[in-house]
Amino acid sequence: MRSDPTPPDPAEAVGPAVATPARRRASRPFIVQVASVRKVAGATRHETRCGVIDGLAAVGVFVPSGASTCADVELTSYPGGITVSGTVGAPWQGECRRCGGPVVGEVEARVRERYAPAGGTDADEDAYLLDGDELDLEPLARDAVLLDLPLAPLCSEGCRGLCPQCGANWNDGACGCPPVTDSRWSALDSLRDA
Repeated sequence: MRSDPTPPDPAEAVGPAVATPARRRASRPFIVQVASVRKVAGATRHETRCGVIDGLAAVGVFVPSGASTCADVELTSYPGGITVSGTVGAPWQGECRRCGGPVVGEVEARVRERYAPAGGTDADEDAYLLDGDELDLEPLARDAVLLDLPLAPLCSEGCRGLCPQCGANWNDGACGCPPVTDSRWSALDSLRDA
């Protein structure tokens, strides 16, 4: 009597992990294969790539950990390279420069940059690196977000700030402290009173 062998469980299969295109894209979401675009000068292709980029921060402003940065761009080939144009967006958080309260916003930076191969007689020092037929949008996205983060955000245009004496938030109401006078202006005050 013959017994049918049970098929092996795929979860128990032993062997090297296969790096599928979906798995490669998940681990490196900003890498774009551009061989088909580079074949014909002037060819274009739209790409939207999103992923987490660590360390996006300026003084008092940062992109939250785990937040997604998205590049929505058009790739256009030219002899020797590729032009990337479109927008890069990311959420940010920070501190109001007047009252110190929390502030949130969105970066939406316009980009237009070139990607070119390294070396050669026509080296383009201002271009991002085009590595064979792979184009990495992460350095472009990182630079665009860092350059567009607000340097001194406000919680609102009408923010009244903090009292310099007691530290009360004037947005919540008056604190009752006497007005601060600057003795350097006392000579002018006497003219006003005359």
